[in-house]
Amino acid sequence: MAEQSPKLTRIGLAGLAVMGQNLALNIAEKGFPISVYNRTTSKVDETIERAKAEGNLPVFGFHDPESFVQSIQKPRVIIMLVKAGAPVDQTIKTLSAYMEKGDCIIDGGNEWYENTERREKAMAELGLLYLGMGVSGGEEGARNGPSMMPGGSIEAYKYIEDIVLKVAAQVPDSGPCVTYIGKGGSGNFVKMIHNGIEYGDMQLIAEAYDVLKSVGKLSNEELKKVFSEWNKGELQSFLIEITADIFRIKDDKGDGYLVDKVLDKTGMKGTGKWTVQQAAELSVAAPTIEASLDSRFLSGLKEERTEAAKVFKSGGFGDILTDQVVDKEKLIDDVRKALYASKICSYAQGMNLIRAKSVEKGWDLKLGELARIWKGGCIIRAIFLDRIKKAYDRNPDLANLLVDPEFATEIIERQSAWRRVVSLAINAGISTPGMSASLAYFDTYRRGRLPANLVQAQRDYFGAHTYERVDMPGSFHTEWFKLAKKIDN
Repeated sequence: MAEQSPKLTRIGLAGLAVMGQNLALNIAEKGFPISVYNRTTSKVDETIERAKAEGNLPVFGFHDPESFVQSIQKPRVIIMLVKAGAPVDQTIKTLSAYMEKGDCIIDGGNEWYENTERREKAMAELGLLYLGMGVSGGEEGARNGPSMMPGGSIEAYKYIEDIVLKVAAQVPDSGPCVTYIGKGGSGNFVKMIHNGIEYGDMQLIAEAYDVLKSVGKLSNEELKKVFSEWNKGELQSFLIEITADIFRIKDDKGDGYLVDKVLDKTGMKGTGKWTVQQAAELSVAAPTIEASLDSRFLSGLKEERTEAAKVFKSGGFGDILTDQVVDKEKLIDDVRKALYASKICSYAQGMNLIRAKSVEKGWDLKLGELARIWKGGCIIRAIFLDRIKKAYDRNPDLANLLVDPEFATEIIERQSAWRRVVSLAINAGISTPGMSASLAYFDTYRRGRLPANLVQAQRDYFGAHTYERVDMPGSFHTEWFKLAKKIDN
């Protein structure tokens, strides 16, 4: 045992990687004595040291699971922050051996929502309560105030409500960035879609950077100014802010700026892939999020791309960027508008996915409330989420964010700039898959009639799949092949 608590603590936390340590210190700082445990005991001691150094916080460490569990007041509440999958099951097994009926386990990791539902059922059989709680905001958010998305047992949520309301990010005029999401795995599902939206946001920002740098020839110094400026307007957000910061950092191992030395291969942990798989399962179009995932896959083919560049260069495919003469100020303004319009599409897709799942599972999720708890603490926090909340406040049954009167007006005002940027990029040989996919999504959604009639006719021709007509009710099948043959004869 590392340190004995004088009396029982309010809550426990198991899993002391940086996120776990930071969340424990945050909880302690808000006045809740906390017990901590980690399988590798050195992490326990490290956390206790940090608690002393960061203001003698009421954090009590334990080297064995039994004394850890026994140190927490009943009904016991324990948050786990361990790797998704098997480690979660292992931790539950270790801790539940010493827990009693009415105690509660909370998984604070990025878990697949069906695993949470399976565990909630298994825990209920032991008389234990269970919550799957998405936590967003990275290491800094965990320490100073994250956005939290708890789902599962409402009774379990009531145990921790007083804690999470204080620990979550606090946003003036809209309150703590936490709410009870809903039943089952809804908290994990919402966090997963949050991460999918995050993939889209990051990709769109990268494309804005590429167009400004490759076509507009902006230096890192100029890019820093542009993104800092954008962070004062409708694009104000955590991701725009950190992007401006990245352009400021000089390389400490050589000349120039660090961003230019970073290898162009993007890693991923799986939540973006899960989001796209769910979009397919639910038959909900999410092309911006899908494009961002594809871009990560393609970025991973660094060696192949390097070879392809040589093949096309030697085949006469020169650098077509040099022919472009652009008005920098106009380009910057156009890219800002294109980024904003594309972003609306990405969030619209994410919200549609959440709604579709909510209907399928009977979760009754409140989209406006989700936008509210994402306004602070989390990675996608942005001023623009306030507009999304208001859109759903105006109309909780809004079919799509694009048709909210305010967002519709904003897209109409920006669509010319958006088209100019995508066309400019295409002509310059710069790929903008996220912006292009967003524009195609908008152009498809706003059209009363699509060429889908031809696709359905083809399906009926070769597979007798039937079709409906625009001028009369019913289901029809035509023997297209025989009719075409008759015409030939």
